[in-house]
This record gives sequence, C-alpha cells and structure tokens, in this order.
Amino acid sequence: MQSLDIGDLAVLLIEPSCTQAKIIQDQLKGQGVEKIDTAATGRDGLSYLDHYMPDLVISSMYLPDMTAVDLITRLRTESRYQHLPFVLVSSETRLDELDPIRQAGVVAILPKPFEFNDLRRALQNTLQYLEPCEITLESYDVERLRVLLVDDSRLARRHIKRVLNGMGIETITEASDGREAAEILREHEFDLVITDYNMPKLDGKGLTDFIRNELDNPFLPVILVTSEQNETRLNAVQQAGVSAICDKPFEPGNIRSLLYQCLEG
Repeated sequence: MQSLDIGDLAVLLIEPSCTQAKIIQDQLKGQGVEKIDTAATGRDGLSYLDHYMPDLVISSMYLPDMTAVDLITRLRTESRYQHLPFVLVSSETRLDELDPIRQAGVVAILPKPFEFNDLRRALQNTLQYLEPCEITLESYDVERLRVLLVDDSRLARRHIKRVLNGMGIETITEASDGREAAEILREHEFDLVITDYNMPKLDGKGLTDFIRNELDNPFLPVILVTSEQNETRLNAVQQAGVSAICDKPFEPGNIRSLLYQCLEG
C-alpha cells in the first residue's frame, strides 16, 4: 500500500503565462497539492532543479527559451533527473510534436484545458511511479518473469524498465528493434514481450507476425506500446495477434491491468 498521498507531492510548474500558471495552480490545490513552485522559462526551471528536487515537474509545451522536448531531453540525459516524473500540459495535437515527449517517458500528457479527472489520474500515476507496488501473479513468480522489452528509443526502454522494476519484475532483456528481438527469440524463451510499434528494420506488427507464424507460438503474450492513432493500422496489428495495446505514455496503473489480463486471463 502506498504511504504517499497526492497532498504530499511537491510540484514544479513551468509555465510562461501568468494566467495559465494561476489556473493550473488552482487546479492542483483543488486536488490537495499545496507545495507548488513556479518558473516561467526552461532555464529558470533547470536552475530551480539545481537547488531543489520536486516530486513532479509539470510543463507547458512551448517555453520562451526552449520546448518541453528540449527540457525533458536535458533532464533524461542527467542521471539525477532520469526518473523525475514529468507531465506535459499542452493544446498541441500533432503526433510528430508529441511523440518525442512520449518516447522520453512521461507520466501523463494533459490537454489544455484539462478536466479534473485528467489531472487526478496524472497525479495518481505520479504516486505509483514514485512509490510502486509489487504486482502479485498466481501463475508466475514475478521475480523470475522473463520479459523481452523492444523499443528503438533508449529513453523509452529506460522508462518502461523502471515501471516494470517497480512492480518487482527484474528479469528484463532489451532489444533496440524488431529484428534484434527476433534473433533473441530464436535462442531464448520468454514469458512476455513488450514492444514498441514504430521501429526500424522490423516494427511491432512484423515482430508479432514473426512470433505467431515463424516461431509458431500463439501463446506468448505480446503487449504493443504505441502512440499510434490510426485505427486502420491498429486493427492490422490486432489482426497480427497482439495480446493487448498500451498507449504511450506508459502508465503504471494501465500496464498493471494489462499484465493481469495477459498473464492471468
């Protein structure tokens, strides 16, 4: 059981608009969050982090001196900030702009304006990320559960691996694309495959085809992690035989439910 509560969170809000900052602060206070500091630029936010580590960073997409993509990329390349929870608040809808944020590993992407429940879910995801609970499975010893994690983004693999580690899953093999994963699968057995969709050489659909057809394995659970929104492409992936599809951002509560569904269903 988690000992942290939403009211315990210390938040750094990076927002250039005073009006928007006030709106988000009021929303946070409505959720019980009282420890809120603000910064108007990415540089000010980074300077703040040099002196104090919050539990969560909430940032607008477009800042006067950088974008949220620039900001989170800098955070993820420094070891002390690699696992700092990050929430994006943005009216941006273009996939090519949002995908780098998803790949870097965020706990949530909230639209402008966001709903009460959207923010609450983001804060609950933050708690689960900061203080994860080990998952209990009847059919598997979680510590010995063999997972193949496939993603061409090193940052995405790091984020997903941390979420899985927090659930007690330690035996994780990584592959940087579907072709590498296929070679690993020829030589080793796994209990679960978690794969990205869009990858070079062999994508998530191709890897699933390989598992179901070339390896002739209809039983190995495959969870596809993707930011893809095209229903036709997603239907094709489902037809290929994935066990479940998980949206990016990779949320602890969502993946916990999918693990039960795929491994105990």
